[in-house]
Amino acid sequence: MRSTTDDFEEFARACTPHLYRTAWLLTGDRHHAEDLVQETLAKMFRAWRGLQRIRNPPSYAQTVLARTFISQRRRRSWTEQPTSRLPERAERLGDADLRVALQKALAELAPLDRAVLVLRFFEDRSVEQVALDLGRKTGAIRTRTSRALDRLRVVLGDGAVDLIAL
Repeated sequence: MRSTTDDFEEFARACTPHLYRTAWLLTGDRHHAEDLVQETLAKMFRAWRGLQRIRNPPSYAQTVLARTFISQRRRRSWTEQPTSRLPERAERLGDADLRVALQKALAELAPLDRAVLVLRFFEDRSVEQVALDLGRKTGAIRTRTSRALDRLRVVLGDGAVDLIAL
């Protein structure tokens, strides 16, 4: 029989790429995203034995990630920069202009607004799932989504049309 640690390691290997993608969209920074994923996995590991009754651990991990992100942003130290040097090589995943525009636009939003938009549209979750993940009512999520999209449109300005066309 496999140990709980082996089960968790398998879970972590399978979930990390998806968690990282979400974390990057939330934070807009590779280093902060890695830290957020690491903290999420640490919390999941501490609770792993008690999670046997949870039907969908990857979804629960996304919930932990979103709530950890919002909690981090409430702390004063969240703006800490791990390094001032540029990476040795740039990442070349997808359209760079789209990624930069999206990163800048998301950075202008409040952490909860950003979390709602990322979970709703990039993670393709329903309003009900996002409400459950963030501990809010569905009506509040609908309102927050609408207002956050309005703020995003203001931040993107004319660039919003280019993003929609892609």
